[in-house]
Amino acid sequence: MRLHEYQAKQVFADASVPTPASTLAETVDEAVDAAEDIGYPVAIKAQVHVGGRGKAGGIKLVDDTEEAREAADSILGMDLKGFHVSKVLVEEAVDFVTELYVGVTMDRGEGRPVAMVSTKGGVDIEAVAEETPEAIAREHIDPAFGMHPFQARKAVYDAGVDREVANDVARVLTTLYQLWDDRDGADVEVNPLMITSDGEVVAADAVMNIDGDALFRQPELQEMGEKAAEGDELEQKADEYGFDYVRLDGNVGIIGNGAGLVMTTLDLVDYYGGEPANFLDVGGGAKADRIANALDMVFSDDNVDSVVFNIFGGITRGDEVANGINQALEQFDEIPKPVTVRLAGTNAEEGMEILNEELVTVEHTLEDAVQRAVQYAKEEEEE
Repeated sequence: MRLHEYQAKQVFADASVPTPASTLAETVDEAVDAAEDIGYPVAIKAQVHVGGRGKAGGIKLVDDTEEAREAADSILGMDLKGFHVSKVLVEEAVDFVTELYVGVTMDRGEGRPVAMVSTKGGVDIEAVAEETPEAIAREHIDPAFGMHPFQARKAVYDAGVDREVANDVARVLTTLYQLWDDRDGADVEVNPLMITSDGEVVAADAVMNIDGDALFRQPELQEMGEKAAEGDELEQKADEYGFDYVRLDGNVGIIGNGAGLVMTTLDLVDYYGGEPANFLDVGGGAKADRIANALDMVFSDDNVDSVVFNIFGGITRGDEVANGINQALEQFDEIPKPVTVRLAGTNAEEGMEILNEELVTVEHTLEDAVQRAVQYAKEEEEE
């Protein structure tokens, strides 16, 4: 479960992580009033679950009332990578000299949480990890004992953070780990953590993702999550249909039965040069109606240019899946997006015979299906 930036900052501030003065606004007038109360300059930031908001026009720095009104008017109501913007955070601008990254997540390879610090803040940390992994200092933590103060200091010093602010940055990192542990976090991070000319440390952004299976222990965060999803029709549909669903930034829609199968498909889409649009697991016993609902969800995402089904029959029968696909697609006079299907396992051969190949492309291997879906997506982009 993902919180919006304004919600994560509320949690951080309650835990004494320094954050800029800010106000949530849902109308242009509210945004202007908030900016004048805070004092210029301010940043006006779209509150949607998507990265790269600044590059997409979802974050604007303004210096006066006229600019604030213009920025709020352009951001509120905009479609930001497929997300409708209904709220903005009006926030005090930070006069910084340095941007850092600090975060805590689970290192599944090591089977332990890991705290991370980098002096390359303000940019995509995944890109930093891939291109210059040495720029990220990592410190693994034994969850039985928690993060010791010396571990936080070591991560900060290893990253090359200026010693004048190192202790303050270490305190922020320690607090993030405590929040991660206490609040059943999946990922907790600040990017960027800004250092001002006066040597103050300020969390200019906030990310907090919670383990959905632990929400029964976090009623306050669960309520925040429900509010966070109100503006996303696809997230609401996923809840109604009972799907495990995560929206991503790409254009290849992915439907599978089983988390591991879907994750494998995501990896292959990336491997073959495509960009996944979503994670959608229909579950282990998907019948025709659930398959039709899954297609309805993926077709509803304007970012999707092609769809790939990866179904392995165990409890799920290939003929049931094929019937669901046919029934869903026969409702359309014209198929909204090209659909590629790979079936394997129980009744897979029967399912492939049932599939209407005038409506879908059938591939016999997962690799072929993914490559075909990526090709279709690229062709749609070029049109």
